[in-house]
Amino acid sequence: MRRLQIINRIAKNFFAVHQKNVERMMLYPIDCQQQCFDYLIKTAKNTDFGKKYEYRYIRQYDTFRDRVPINDYKSLYPSIERMIMGEKNVLWQGKTTWFSKSSGTTGSKSKFIPVSRESLFECNYKGGKDSITMYLNNRSDSQIFTGKYMSLAGSWRHFDMNSKACCGDVSAILLHFLPQWGNYFKTPPKNIALMNNWNEKVEAYAQHVRKQNVVTLAGVPSWILMIIRRILELEQAENLSIVWKNLELFMHGGVNFTPYINQYKSLIPNENMYYQQIYNASEGYFAAQDRANAHDMLLLLDNGVFYEFIPLREFGTDNQRAISLEEVQTGANYVMLISTNAGLWRYVIGDVVQFTSCKPYRIIISGRTTHFINAFGEELMVDNAENALNIACEKTHAIISEYTAAPVYLESDTKAAHEWLIEFKQQPTDIKLFTDILDKELMKLNSDYEAKRSNDILLQCPVVQSIPNGTFFRWLASHQKLGGQFKVIRLSNDRKIIEEIKLIIND
Repeated sequence: MRRLQIINRIAKNFFAVHQKNVERMMLYPIDCQQQCFDYLIKTAKNTDFGKKYEYRYIRQYDTFRDRVPINDYKSLYPSIERMIMGEKNVLWQGKTTWFSKSSGTTGSKSKFIPVSRESLFECNYKGGKDSITMYLNNRSDSQIFTGKYMSLAGSWRHFDMNSKACCGDVSAILLHFLPQWGNYFKTPPKNIALMNNWNEKVEAYAQHVRKQNVVTLAGVPSWILMIIRRILELEQAENLSIVWKNLELFMHGGVNFTPYINQYKSLIPNENMYYQQIYNASEGYFAAQDRANAHDMLLLLDNGVFYEFIPLREFGTDNQRAISLEEVQTGANYVMLISTNAGLWRYVIGDVVQFTSCKPYRIIISGRTTHFINAFGEELMVDNAENALNIACEKTHAIISEYTAAPVYLESDTKAAHEWLIEFKQQPTDIKLFTDILDKELMKLNSDYEAKRSNDILLQCPVVQSIPNGTFFRWLASHQKLGGQFKVIRLSNDRKIIEEIKLIIND
């Protein structure tokens, strides 16, 4: 035990030194972004992309904005395909052999996001280091280095088109390159963590980690829950605090944590348990919660990512114009653009963010550019939905496992509304009351929704249907979308997903 305490103290001292880097981002954010911009332009000036847009002549952001087009995956894919085939100096310097597999949405084909050595170490690993530093800064009594860290990794494989190139979940890539000292703190071992078969992996995880001294969890809340429940079955335990007495931290990302918080507090009845939100994706590691009990995250500004923002109301219009970090304002919704040290240039990542503070720059993820309901001008974002659902759950003692919503379009025999399919871990005391509270809270949070609901002239009261547990899992499985990178789409502007799920219910 004394040896573990010594390791814990040494590790904490290491991260205490790194705190200066976090403070620099907070005190000098614009300087950090300017240095990042200069580094990206200088490093990529001799790539095919850099030559095409004459990076060697770019000194200022305005020139970059005017000269380089805004890109999405479709526009960059021809270049990415060349990188997969082994070409050098295409979007980024040198040869890229690893690509992060991203689902984009559960209904789309996979995307393959380049992962350079620089993005792996200077963005992803550094982002993880920043996150742990922030946590330790808030938790001086932490003992996280006396036990194991459990995250849920995906898998990787070689490309059929080029066996020298590999693709997989970003979690699997990070685990593959994890240094030996990192493996000392990690559980389970790689032969389990990188298994391909998802069902076998969940069982193997549970069987192995239940006997470990796990102090830290990390991953997408819905998938970590599956392992936790299996562990409790195996251990015949009422809660996780009985199994892992020293558990103190859950670093969560990928989806909004609000619908899951009550489930976790029930499964981990520990007042000292700390929940830290992180914003990492296939494209990079962008932000992390730096304050206890906060709902926002500090934007990471010196990890090889240059940020731009398009006001949401302008996005996709002829008038859209990106702005730099200096120009953003709190309270507004922005579509985030990234230029990265893996060669994504002015790339629309698909997330909508809102700044809660500009001194320092903190954000919340308010939605997705494709995950919203705006069938009737209501502009309902995921952030609105999940805040309203949380209040409805609190007032009706309900717990939600998964949900999705879509519009009911105005037709001759139907009235316009929003339809919600919800898996309840714990049913509300009154489903009608739950629906009424949801409706009222959405009106409080979203003036556009309130206007469309006024006097039931256009939008009617939401239609909420409680569906059997496991339905969303079956839907994901039917699309071969099991695994940590895949998430249920919360809000859709069409009925494709909701109709597929209703077919599963009736099957």
